[in-house]
Amino acid sequence: MSRLGTSLAVAIAASAFLAACGTPAENTANAGNEAAANEAAANEAAPAGGAATAALASATGVASGTATIEPSADGLRLTVNAEALPPGTHGIHVHMVGKCEGPGFETAGAHWNPTTRQHGLENPQGSHAGDLPNLVVGADGRGTLTANLAGAAMTGEGGLLDADGAALVVHADPDDLKTDPSGNSGGRIACGVFAAS
Repeated sequence: MSRLGTSLAVAIAASAFLAACGTPAENTANAGNEAAANEAAANEAAPAGGAATAALASATGVASGTATIEPSADGLRLTVNAEALPPGTHGIHVHMVGKCEGPGFETAGAHWNPTTRQHGLENPQGSHAGDLPNLVVGADGRGTLTANLAGAAMTGEGGLLDADGAALVVHADPDDLKTDPSGNSGGRIACGVFAAS
Protein backbone atom coordinates (compact mmCIF):
# COMPACT_ATOMS: atom_id res chain seq x y z
CA MET A 1 0.00 0.00 0.00
CA SER A 2 1.32 3.44 -0.84
CA ARG A 3 2.08 6.04 1.82
CA LEU A 4 -1.02 7.99 0.68
CA GLY A 5 -3.20 4.88 0.94
CA THR A 6 -1.86 4.11 4.42
CA SER A 7 -2.52 7.68 5.57
CA LEU A 8 -6.02 7.55 4.13
CA ALA A 9 -6.77 4.25 5.87
CA VAL A 10 -5.51 5.61 9.20
CA ALA A 11 -7.61 8.77 8.82
CA ILE A 12 -10.74 6.75 8.04
CA ALA A 13 -10.15 4.48 11.04
CA ALA A 14 -9.58 7.48 13.31
CA SER A 15 -12.78 9.16 12.08
CA ALA A 16 -14.78 6.00 12.73
CA PHE A 17 -13.29 5.71 16.23
CA LEU A 18 -14.08 9.35 17.09
CA ALA A 19 -17.62 9.03 15.73
CA ALA A 20 -18.20 5.99 17.94
CA CYS A 21 -16.81 7.74 21.00
CA GLY A 22 -18.71 11.00 20.50
CA THR A 23 -17.47 14.54 20.92
CA PRO A 24 -16.44 15.85 24.35
CA ALA A 25 -19.70 17.83 24.47
CA GLU A 26 -21.75 14.73 23.65
CA ASN A 27 -19.85 12.69 26.23
CA THR A 28 -20.51 15.35 28.88
CA ALA A 29 -24.21 15.41 27.96
CA ASN A 30 -24.40 11.62 28.15
CA ALA A 31 -22.73 11.63 31.56
CA GLY A 32 -25.17 14.32 32.71
CA ASN A 33 -28.13 12.29 31.46
CA GLU A 34 -26.84 9.21 33.28
CA ALA A 35 -26.38 11.18 36.52
CA ALA A 36 -29.90 12.61 36.20
CA ALA A 37 -31.32 9.12 35.62
CA ASN A 38 -29.48 7.83 38.70
CA GLU A 39 -30.78 10.74 40.80
CA ALA A 40 -34.35 10.15 39.59
CA ALA A 41 -34.10 6.47 40.50
CA ALA A 42 -32.80 7.38 43.98
CA ASN A 43 -35.62 9.88 44.47
CA GLU A 44 -38.19 7.29 43.40
CA ALA A 45 -36.88 4.87 46.03
CA ALA A 46 -36.94 7.50 48.81
CA PRO A 47 -40.17 8.79 50.39
CA ALA A 48 -41.40 11.94 48.63
CA GLY A 49 -41.25 15.32 50.32
CA GLY A 50 -39.19 16.64 53.20
CA ALA A 51 -40.13 17.15 56.84
CA ALA A 52 -42.57 19.70 58.24
CA THR A 53 -42.63 21.18 61.74
CA ALA A 54 -45.21 22.97 63.86
CA ALA A 55 -44.66 25.12 66.96
CA LEU A 56 -47.60 24.60 69.31
CA ALA A 57 -48.98 27.48 71.37
CA SER A 58 -51.98 28.06 73.63
CA ALA A 59 -54.68 30.63 72.90
CA THR A 60 -52.77 33.10 75.09
CA GLY A 61 -49.54 32.52 73.18
CA VAL A 62 -47.78 30.24 75.69
CA ALA A 63 -45.35 27.92 73.88
CA SER A 64 -46.74 24.40 74.13
CA GLY A 65 -44.14 22.28 72.37
CA THR A 66 -43.22 21.18 68.88
CA ALA A 67 -44.27 18.58 66.35
CA THR A 68 -42.35 17.11 63.42
CA ILE A 69 -43.83 15.10 60.59
CA GLU A 70 -41.82 13.36 57.90
CA PRO A 71 -42.27 10.75 55.19
CA SER A 72 -42.10 7.11 56.27
CA ALA A 73 -42.15 3.85 54.35
CA ASP A 74 -45.97 3.70 54.30
CA GLY A 75 -47.10 7.30 54.89
CA LEU A 76 -46.05 9.96 57.38
CA ARG A 77 -44.52 9.70 60.85
CA LEU A 78 -45.41 12.31 63.49
CA THR A 79 -43.43 13.07 66.63
CA VAL A 80 -44.85 15.45 69.26
CA ASN A 81 -42.98 16.92 72.23
CA ALA A 82 -45.56 18.86 74.22
CA GLU A 83 -45.02 21.16 77.20
CA ALA A 84 -46.95 23.60 79.38
CA LEU A 85 -50.21 21.71 78.89
CA PRO A 86 -52.75 20.69 81.56
CA PRO A 87 -51.94 17.24 82.99
CA GLY A 88 -54.15 14.42 81.75
CA THR A 89 -55.19 12.75 78.52
CA HIS A 90 -55.87 14.91 75.48
CA GLY A 91 -57.22 14.29 72.02
CA ILE A 92 -54.77 15.46 69.37
CA HIS A 93 -55.38 15.63 65.64
CA VAL A 94 -54.01 16.99 62.40
CA HIS A 95 -56.52 19.56 61.12
CA MET A 96 -57.09 20.47 57.50
CA VAL A 97 -56.24 24.20 57.47
CA GLY A 98 -52.89 25.72 58.39
CA LYS A 99 -54.33 28.58 60.45
CA CYS A 100 -54.27 28.89 64.25
CA GLU A 101 -56.24 31.91 65.41
CA GLY A 102 -57.32 31.98 69.05
CA PRO A 103 -59.07 31.72 71.25
CA GLY A 104 -60.81 28.59 69.92
CA PHE A 105 -58.57 27.75 66.93
CA GLU A 106 -61.67 27.13 64.81
CA THR A 107 -59.70 28.50 61.85
CA ALA A 108 -57.83 25.17 61.70
CA GLY A 109 -61.01 23.62 60.30
CA ALA A 110 -62.04 20.00 60.68
CA HIS A 111 -59.78 16.99 60.93
CA TRP A 112 -57.51 16.28 57.95
CA ASN A 113 -59.64 13.77 56.05
CA PRO A 114 -58.73 13.54 52.34
CA THR A 115 -60.34 10.09 52.05
CA THR A 116 -63.69 11.27 53.56
CA ARG A 117 -63.89 8.61 56.24
CA GLN A 118 -65.37 8.83 59.73
CA HIS A 119 -63.48 9.80 62.86
CA GLY A 120 -61.70 7.40 65.14
CA LEU A 121 -58.89 4.88 65.17
CA GLU A 122 -61.43 2.39 66.57
CA ASN A 123 -64.27 3.36 64.23
CA PRO A 124 -64.99 0.58 61.68
CA GLN A 125 -65.74 3.32 59.10
CA GLY A 126 -62.68 5.39 60.04
CA SER A 127 -60.29 6.84 60.40
CA HIS A 128 -59.39 10.35 59.27
CA ALA A 129 -55.83 10.79 58.02
CA GLY A 130 -55.34 13.22 60.91
CA ASP A 131 -56.62 10.95 63.69
CA LEU A 132 -54.00 10.11 66.31
CA PRO A 133 -53.77 8.25 69.62
CA ASN A 134 -54.36 10.37 72.72
CA LEU A 135 -51.57 12.53 74.11
CA VAL A 136 -50.86 11.81 77.77
CA VAL A 137 -49.47 14.80 79.66
CA GLY A 138 -47.75 14.35 83.01
CA ALA A 139 -47.89 16.46 86.16
CA ASP A 140 -44.99 18.51 84.77
CA GLY A 141 -47.09 19.57 81.77
CA ARG A 142 -45.04 17.49 79.35
CA GLY A 143 -46.03 14.68 77.03
CA THR A 144 -44.69 12.87 73.98
CA LEU A 145 -46.38 11.04 71.15
CA THR A 146 -45.09 9.20 68.10
CA ALA A 147 -47.57 7.94 65.53
CA ASN A 148 -47.65 6.72 61.95
CA LEU A 149 -50.24 8.13 59.53
CA ALA A 150 -50.49 5.21 57.10
CA GLY A 151 -51.20 6.16 53.49
CA ALA A 152 -50.90 9.91 54.15
CA ALA A 153 -48.83 12.12 51.85
CA MET A 154 -46.83 15.28 52.47
CA THR A 155 -47.53 16.94 49.10
CA GLY A 156 -49.86 16.62 46.13
CA GLU A 157 -53.64 16.59 46.05
CA GLY A 158 -54.95 16.01 49.56
CA GLY A 159 -51.40 16.20 50.96
CA LEU A 160 -50.49 17.69 54.31
CA LEU A 161 -48.82 20.72 52.73
CA ASP A 162 -51.47 21.46 50.10
CA ALA A 163 -52.57 24.99 49.20
CA ASP A 164 -54.18 25.77 52.57
CA GLY A 165 -51.72 23.77 54.69
CA ALA A 166 -52.50 21.90 57.90
CA ALA A 167 -52.31 22.36 61.66
CA LEU A 168 -51.86 20.19 64.73
CA VAL A 169 -54.48 20.77 67.43
CA VAL A 170 -54.50 19.59 71.05
CA HIS A 171 -57.94 19.23 72.66
CA ALA A 172 -59.03 19.68 76.27
CA ASP A 173 -60.45 16.18 76.77
CA PRO A 174 -59.56 12.61 75.77
CA ASP A 175 -60.57 11.35 72.33
CA ASP A 176 -62.87 8.30 72.63
CA LEU A 177 -61.37 7.16 69.29
CA LYS A 178 -64.73 6.27 67.73
CA THR A 179 -67.32 9.06 67.80
CA ASP A 180 -67.63 11.08 64.61
CA PRO A 181 -66.61 13.84 63.99
CA SER A 182 -64.01 14.45 66.74
CA GLY A 183 -64.20 11.76 69.42
CA ASN A 184 -65.88 14.06 71.97
CA SER A 185 -62.45 15.54 72.65
CA GLY A 186 -63.68 18.95 73.75
CA GLY A 187 -62.31 22.41 73.08
CA ARG A 188 -59.07 23.24 71.28
CA ILE A 189 -56.40 24.33 73.75
CA ALA A 190 -53.22 24.44 71.65
CA CYS A 191 -52.46 24.72 67.94
CA GLY A 192 -49.49 24.86 65.58
CA VAL A 193 -49.25 25.33 61.81
CA PHE A 194 -47.12 22.89 59.85
CA ALA A 195 -44.43 24.42 57.65
CA ALA A 196 -41.88 22.71 55.45
CA SER A 197 -38.51 22.49 57.20
